[in-house]
Amino acid sequence: MFYSFIRYVAAGILWLINGRYKLLGTDKLPTGNYILVGPHRTWWEPIFFALAGWPHRFSFMAKKELFKNPILRWILIHANAFSVDRDHPGPSAIKTPVQNLKKTDLSLIMFPSGSRHSEEMKGGALIIAKLSGVPLVPIVYQGPVKFSGLFKRKNVTMAFGDPIYIDKRTKINEETTSEFGNTLQASFDKLDQEIDPNWVYIDPKPKKKNNNEI
Repeated sequence: MFYSFIRYVAAGILWLINGRYKLLGTDKLPTGNYILVGPHRTWWEPIFFALAGWPHRFSFMAKKELFKNPILRWILIHANAFSVDRDHPGPSAIKTPVQNLKKTDLSLIMFPSGSRHSEEMKGGALIIAKLSGVPLVPIVYQGPVKFSGLFKRKNVTMAFGDPIYIDKRTKINEETTSEFGNTLQASFDKLDQEIDPNWVYIDPKPKKKNNNEI
């Protein structure tokens, strides 16, 4: 009930401040549960992605620090979020979404890079897809990457890619994780080209390198 309520509230707020968004490739969405994966470009992408995938309901990972505020914690839990320690992810980071995908009607929103300031693909999405048996659906967001840009009512466009199915016999190792990352990145690049080949993502707050890094 709360998820449906907050969905309409979020849709209304985004419409007021940014106008209508455009969706491409909606015919590619599976009928059952799936994992919606995309490059992480803004903190509000999960909201846009959840709206794009409606009427599917989604769960999503949120860093544990967000759950320290009791009000925000209540909202996150009732919006189907679950806590993840980014520095030391435990078994629940895999077990919780797998159980949701297999035993509930909740699909999953996930960012394979884990952070808005990294392009390195991690293997969590691959493992979850293998264990749950559901496909991964690539999606990309093109639009404002600064919060102030949303109020300029710039157009937001999102595009879905072809589902990616993971064979349950796939062995998870460095090689398969790397291949999986390349496959996802190729899908993201293709979708970006389909929306606007001239659009380039620039991190508004790039992560500072340590003096020891080359």
